[in-house]
Amino acid sequence: MRIVFLDRATIGVSVRAPTFPHDYKEYQATAVEEIVERLADAEIAIINKVQMRAPTLEKLPKLKLIAVAATGTDCVDKAYCKAHGIAVVNIRNYAVNTVPEHTLALIFALRRGLVPYVLDVRGGKWQTIDQFCYFDHPIHDISGSTLGLIGYGALGKSVATRAEVLGMKVIATDVYDFPGKVDLDTILKESDIISLHCPLTEGTRNIIGAAEFKKMKKDAILINTARGGLVDEVALVEALKSGEIAGAGFDVLTVEPPKQGNVLLDADLPNLLITPHVAWASVEAMTGLANQLVDNIEAWVAGAPRNLVLE
Repeated sequence: MRIVFLDRATIGVSVRAPTFPHDYKEYQATAVEEIVERLADAEIAIINKVQMRAPTLEKLPKLKLIAVAATGTDCVDKAYCKAHGIAVVNIRNYAVNTVPEHTLALIFALRRGLVPYVLDVRGGKWQTIDQFCYFDHPIHDISGSTLGLIGYGALGKSVATRAEVLGMKVIATDVYDFPGKVDLDTILKESDIISLHCPLTEGTRNIIGAAEFKKMKKDAILINTARGGLVDEVALVEALKSGEIAGAGFDVLTVEPPKQGNVLLDADLPNLLITPHVAWASVEAMTGLANQLVDNIEAWVAGAPRNLVLE
């Protein structure tokens, strides 16, 4: 069984070898035009973000399994795979600690003005004043605030559990029904903090745009640790500059990496925090992901597939 990992650099921990006989090859990164050559004799492809579309897949008749080293599978043409008998498996529930913790870190940083205050101290401002402190940046407690979750799956629920312990009121919405569900308008109008935890689909693309920002509180903040493309980035910059909302914390951008620039990076706004898609990447979470990745492959080879995306 030939296994090829096309973008090994996306996983920052060791990956154990499968227990069955196999030939393994890995590449740190793979461009689209390199996929066919590298997978020519492979039955199993491991990918994270490499784009596996129909024009590529149709040139890989030996391919039987795509093991995605992530939860999101929007990089795979699943319709083609289903029609041609290519199994697709993904990673599940590995990030239920690391993403919520990163989400809360962004919330704390924005609500308490941590970054502007740290930069002021580094810049020498504290040394120039005549009292023991100064109040240039507003500070808000998160206890007593309302957190609105857009997406109430495993990650949304995990964020909610932590937020409630911290004294926050949690409201949530999703495409499915659940007790206490509210609509999107309620989330927009009532939340002090809105956090996105939904997948990127045609139905959720730009789910937050200019019209939605106008409905939000002026002191509200927006957090996105889910997917780039859920928020209209141009509209977000305008909302931050005009004071329609108070701040935003993003771990994702519409195009990653942003080699051609990005309107959010160009804005250089003190109330906009951006991290480089690392909310998922604690050592503990990556280790669990790597183990589950191999578990998925071994289960498929053994004839008892798990975590199938197409059933």
